Amino acid sequence: MNSFAELVATRRSVRKYSEEKLTSEQVEQIMKTALMAPSSKRSTSWQFILVEDKEMLKKLSLCKPTGCSFLADCALAIVVLGDPTLSEAVIEDTSIAATYIQLQADDLDLGSCWIQIRGRETDAGQDSEDYIRMLLSIPYQLTVGCIIAIGNKVKPNKPFDEDLLQWEKIHIEKFKLPEDSEGKA
Repeated sequence: MNSFAELVATRRSVRKYSEEKLTSEQVEQIMKTALMAPSSKRSTSWQFILVEDKEMLKKLSLCKPTGCSFLADCALAIVVLGDPTLSEAVIEDTSIAATYIQLQADDLDLGSCWIQIRGRETDAGQDSEDYIRMLLSIPYQLTVGCIIAIGNKVKPNKPFDEDLLQWEKIHIEKFKLPEDSEGKA
């Protein structure tokens, strides 16, 4: 990585992976970074399950009807768990850790994609979190924040098109409706 700004501009969700496995050094670096992620009051309310077994990846890819079939083809899935008994900010804690995982993966020139679990269901109508909990023997006190699929990219990412930046979403000093900025309202 040349700079953080370059990393952010080139990181994209990747859903197509080569069959190449990750090296143990890559996995170790990703997990070191995850374990350095900040958490509310340093509660470290997150935990992680690493899944490389192809049969289990196929089962995980069925945790919801859309948006996760590519899990079956990734090299590594990281299930990000949170412990609400340790932090009232468990959703935030797991989200930050997941973001660190994705940024580290991209810095290693790997592809990744976030898979939303909370509030989702399987094709059969079972809660996605319960489905994953059953597959991976996750204790009920822990929540499933998300799954991050990681693998070697089939093709390189195109950088973010800065012409698409939504500058209108930035407000100075107070929230202003679009007509406020034109002197109206």
